[in-house]
Amino acid sequence: MKFVIQRVTEASVRVESDIVGSIGRGYLVLIGAADSDTTEIADKMINKLINLRIFEDENGKTNLNLESVDGELLIVSQFTLYADCRKGNRPSFTGAGSPDMAEKLYEYIISECNKKVRVVEHGIFGAEMKVSLVNDGPFTVIFDSDVMF
Repeated sequence: MKFVIQRVTEASVRVESDIVGSIGRGYLVLIGAADSDTTEIADKMINKLINLRIFEDENGKTNLNLESVDGELLIVSQFTLYADCRKGNRPSFTGAGSPDMAEKLYEYIISECNKKVRVVEHGIFGAEMKVSLVNDGPFTVIFDSDVMF
């Protein structure tokens, strides 16, 4: 499982002309899943995400987590995180999880985050989406369960 976490001052996702998710200060999280991923791996990733301390404290140190700043989450599925560009110029996406499995994990992650974070918005799985954000810093962190756990 892969998470690309961007600390934002605001972010939104559109499907066609409609905004389907929008947040203020918090994290935009792009999520990709592989067939080997499980809810147990998702739980570890969620726990790490929720406790990640990348907001600045009163001394300017990245010492505060999402809860400390009353932060919000915008979660967007993105199978292209599993792009394999080793051969040729056209990426292969065979490392990405099957759509059915990936959608179940995506919905599971949203559900679990809703239990821990006051505001959780999200995109629509499988839809063509337009994501807008103001990356705060910029500050971007990548979680990859293959190297983290």
